[in-house]
Amino acid sequence: MKNVLFVCSQNKLRSPTAEQVFASWPNIETASAGTNNDAENPLSAEQIEWADIVFVMEKAHRNKVQGKYRAALKGKRLICLHIPDDYDFMDPALIRLLEAKVPRHF
Repeated sequence: MKNVLFVCSQNKLRSPTAEQVFASWPNIETASAGTNNDAENPLSAEQIEWADIVFVMEKAHRNKVQGKYRAALKGKRLICLHIPDDYDFMDPALIRLLEAKVPRHF
């Protein structure tokens, strides 16, 4: 079983979509969080420690995660998907993009 964490800014659109899209995949446990303090589910060191793979949507997220959670990231894969904040929750175009970019890392 792989624990997979998806991270965006507010945890309202991109990362919750990714969490839902991959939740039904076999041998994958998903969660999502946001880098902003006022995110729906603010990112914590515990979430990163739980994860085997951390996917961030943008370089800015990667920089924030690396800066704030360096110790928790030891031995973890941190992957930037380069997906801008241009999509609604469960947007079909976002789902296609996620399905094209994420599975190769499993």
